[in-house]
Parts: sequence; structure tokens; C-alpha cells
Amino acid sequence: MFKKILIANRGEIAMRIIRTAREMGIKTVVVYSTADATSLPVRFADEAVCIGPANSKDSYLNIPNIISAAEITNADAVHPGYGFLSENANFSRTCQKHGLKFIGALPEHIDKMGDKATAKATMKLAGVPVVPGSEGILKSLEEAEKIADEMGFPIMLKATAGGGGKGMRAVWKKEDLTDAYNSAVMEAENAFGNGDMYMEKLIEEPRHIEIQIAGDQYGKACHLSERDCSIQRRHQKLVEETPSPFMTDELREKMGEAAVKAAEFIGYEGVGTIEFLVDKHRNFYFMEMNTRIQVEHPITEQVIDYDLIREQIKLASGDKLSGVNHYPKLHSIECRINAEDPYNNFRPSPGKITNLNIPGGHGIRVDTHIYSGYTIPPNYDSMVAKLIATAQTREEAINKMRRALDEFYIEGVKTTVPFHRQLMDDPDFIAGNYTTKFMESFVLDEKYKMEEEEED
Repeated sequence: MFKKILIANRGEIAMRIIRTAREMGIKTVVVYSTADATSLPVRFADEAVCIGPANSKDSYLNIPNIISAAEITNADAVHPGYGFLSENANFSRTCQKHGLKFIGALPEHIDKMGDKATAKATMKLAGVPVVPGSEGILKSLEEAEKIADEMGFPIMLKATAGGGGKGMRAVWKKEDLTDAYNSAVMEAENAFGNGDMYMEKLIEEPRHIEIQIAGDQYGKACHLSERDCSIQRRHQKLVEETPSPFMTDELREKMGEAAVKAAEFIGYEGVGTIEFLVDKHRNFYFMEMNTRIQVEHPITEQVIDYDLIREQIKLASGDKLSGVNHYPKLHSIECRINAEDPYNNFRPSPGKITNLNIPGGHGIRVDTHIYSGYTIPPNYDSMVAKLIATAQTREEAINKMRRALDEFYIEGVKTTVPFHRQLMDDPDFIAGNYTTKFMESFVLDEKYKMEEEEED
């Protein structure tokens, strides 16, 4: 087992890793930027090393500085968390070269699954259902037109190096294809330095359902059931729950089997997620694989009583997997609390937290790195907390979440708490009747504004 882990991340996921490592008797080192000098991870880790200024490329994406920090503190492993370098094959490879165990995917798995066109081709070979589309990268606009005519509209253009919705375009009719293709290529080149595109048939009324998997170094994999991530805005997840209200026992078995088949086909090591689109007829199609811990991992932990960070560390150290699949015993919902103004097009709202009340009580978990007096920097993702409600039934979990949101006060900045509070009262959400298109027709109601917002 590792003696000291360097955490190449920040915020709530850094705190999450510190806590499990401490329970396992493992020392921790956090790296931080100048903007995070007063953050909780810096306070609670055994050691902390400043690796650069606020800009991510000069700090949290600065591989030489992170490796240097690991070497001067004698760390023997690196945990990348999620985001930043967590799915960077070069970082994984560099850790290997310097004798550091990367607590994440092997570089060859990141290479294979990080490129969406390659990942899709790999899953086809594994016998996992995939969305009909182009065979690899589109060579030209003319090829895109030919394939779209053969498949029929609507279609979806996707950047092969994409993420966060960048380089994606839904095209409903032939006349719009040229403009959509050109703008998607340009956006992808600006965002990722790679304008390569591929095409898929657009799945109408889709659910976004992912299967949590784990694999060991000996070729064995298992699944830990599903999470429904269909409540999204601009391809960014807002709320997740498990089990999915759309799921049946038969579909869960089929999707679980497909996810395990995918993981074992590539010999996957560590924890990861196979993401699927599921149509209204409950046909499911591979979408992508995330070769890292997910933001929404706590809801899986809550319903199967399983520490996924501990499992990551154990698998990376060479432990064998039991190979037993896990199924939800409870119901859990996660609301991502962002420092954003939902009444102003979800505009980021960094700044100083002047007062804070974090909810508690039975079945309530809050993963966060904020405190009263903390200044949320403008340089990073706007998520400041994850509020998780767990209960025996979905109805009870919604009621518990409703109560917890009423207790959650973050003063000094705008947050998405009012949006989540309204969502918990929405008839379609309560009925489990939602798809990835849910937010397109969701209208915010001013009556849910927090009291302190009304006084501004």
C-alpha cells in the first residue's frame, strides 16, 4: 500500500481524497495555485506545495511542477481526481516514468477511450451497442453530407476530442449541415486544438444513463449499477440520481453486462464509467467512457455502502477485485451547487462567502470545500458543493432533498440552490418523467429566490 499520495487537484474532490487516505493511514500532499492558498485542502493535507499562479495552465495543468512536487515530498502515488489532468495520457505516462503510481487509468486506456471515434470503434469490436454513425473521423464536409443522407436526419456532429458540449451540433435538416459542420470544426479547433469531427444518428427523447465500473490489474471487472444524469444544461450535469426512475431490472442487467464486457475487453484498471444514451424504447447505445472518478460518485457510494476512492487506491496498489456486481439498496439524489446566478442565465458568481449554513440530518451528505469567509476564485469551475440526499424510496429522497435545500444558505454570492429547490417541486421531475431535453422547457420561478437575494 502507498505511504504518501500527492493529490493533483483542488476543491471538494481534493478534500474527498484526503479524508479517505487519512482513514487508510496514508499521508497526503496537495498541490495548489496561489488562488487556493487559503483553501481547505491546503489546511487539511499533511503537506502542501504551491505549484504556480491562478491560471490552470500554469498550475493544475503544469505537469513538470506537479512531478517536482511529488519528488521533493517523496510521494509514491498521484491521484488526479476529476477534470484537469485526470484523463491526460501524457500525465499518466509521465508519472510512470518517474516511478509514481497514477491512481487512474493506464495511458493506453486513456488514449483508446479518450478519443471518441476510437472509443466507439473499440466498443463495436467488444460487442457493445453503439449509436449508428460515421466510421471514424469525417474526412470532409462532402463525406458528412453523404453519410447524413444515408442515415437520415436528425444527426449529431461531435468533436472527437470534445467535452462539455464544445464542438457539438444537432442538425435537423440538410440545409443546416454546412453551417453546423463549419462552426463545430472552428469551435473544436479553438477549444481543443483539434477540429476532427464524427457523426452520429441523433437519439430523440434520450436519457443519459451511466454505469459505474471497476477493474483490477488481473483482467477482472464488475459494475456498481447505474446513475441517471439526464438533467443537464448545455451538456453539463446538474442533478444525478440512482437508481434511475426509468430503469427496469431487465435493462439494468443488460446495461451492466455491456459495461463489464467493455471494461474487460480493454483490460481496464481502476474505477471508471461507461456512459450510454437510452431512447424512449429502452434501447441503449454506448456514448463514451470516463476513465476517472466522476463528480457524481457519492450517490453510488450511498446506495451500495461502498467507498469508491478507497477502491481506486486499493486497485492501484494491486488488490484483486471481488468481481461481484452491486445493486442499489436505497435511493440517492445529488444536486450540484454552483456559484452561479440561475436568474441571470446561470452567470458565474465568484466572490466572498459572508455567511454559510450547511444542512445536515439523517441521510444528508455534503461534499464541499467552502467555509464562511472563503473567497470563491473566478479561475475555476463554479461548483462549490454537492448536496446528496439518500432514503429508502425516491419520494423520501426528494422530500429529504427539499428540506436540506431549505436549510442551505450561502450568503455573499449567488448560487443554484433556488433552481434545485424549484426542481424538487416540479411535477415532471417528481414523476421521473424527464430526458436530456428537460432544461430546454424549464422556466425559473422568481418565488424560489432566496431571501438574501430578495434583499439585495
